[in-house]
Amino acid sequence: MSLSTNAQAGKFAIGEAVENWTGDARFLEYTNAADPIGSGIISPIPAKEFGPELYHAGETRIVTLDLSRELKTDYLATSPSLLAQFMRINAGDSIQTEPNATSELYYIITGAGHTEVNGETIDWKQGDFVTLPSGSNSIHTAKEDTTIYYIVDTPLLDYLGVKATEARFKPTVYTAEMAKKHLEEVANAPDAHLKNRISILLNNEKFDQTLTITHVLWAMLGIVPVGSNQAPHSHKSVALDFVAYAAPGTYTLVGDQIDPKTNEIIDPIRIDWVTGKAFVTPPGLWHSHHNESDEAAYIIPIQDAGLQTYLRTLDIQFTHYDEA
Repeated sequence: MSLSTNAQAGKFAIGEAVENWTGDARFLEYTNAADPIGSGIISPIPAKEFGPELYHAGETRIVTLDLSRELKTDYLATSPSLLAQFMRINAGDSIQTEPNATSELYYIITGAGHTEVNGETIDWKQGDFVTLPSGSNSIHTAKEDTTIYYIVDTPLLDYLGVKATEARFKPTVYTAEMAKKHLEEVANAPDAHLKNRISILLNNEKFDQTLTITHVLWAMLGIVPVGSNQAPHSHKSVALDFVAYAAPGTYTLVGDQIDPKTNEIIDPIRIDWVTGKAFVTPPGLWHSHHNESDEAAYIIPIQDAGLQTYLRTLDIQFTHYDEA
């Protein structure tokens, strides 16, 4: 017995059903297609601000800092790789999370409580950082009114079309006391005034090459002392910044060019710091921090720089101001 079809190269045929496998194929001239960022074909990342009024009162809920419209994605995203959210959990209430993510990071803005995750219980309080790996099915319960800054790398997995299946690290707590202690040591060092940033990086010992908090996420706790002007720097990783504390007169300047004589940013935009505020610093832009208030300010940038460092693409660059 023989079977006859009308099959042609590049097509799949069974009887009358024909699938054209070449239908989505395109060919582009190199110089017109090699730089979709520079040409503006791919959407830019905005320097967006999200105020504390989004979560400081009201019912228990998760507030998503969604820029999917600006990023042209069909899934929630604050940056191409990360999704930032605010949690508000009123005393006695709980929120459950089970994201498709390789890394979850929680910064406890206010309050105290515990997380039950995969049969274990983790206690946390104001100022603590908590990281959870993939496969975490968690219930977060507040014993007093609680607010949390919550970051996951779900957009990265959504873009790749994959499911996180392997936990690369164990649940880890970075206590407020230890973070404060190490930051004070750095801030009180004799050469602190010479540093571009007075900060500590949170690191999980599992990631001894990237020196980051997870294999994807990077987290910093930094201080901007009274009267200081921290010179511009830049990197290819988007920063999802959170203002842990700031008095009026503290701000960030952001721009794409540096004056070669003064090392100051040319025609910057200004982002004023407010305690509890989050803002997005786009990739590749120069940004400097300034404190003209009479109180020290604290900033927590969270980025996908663990991944960027592993890929050798972070490209962090520093400038400095000449001393008068």
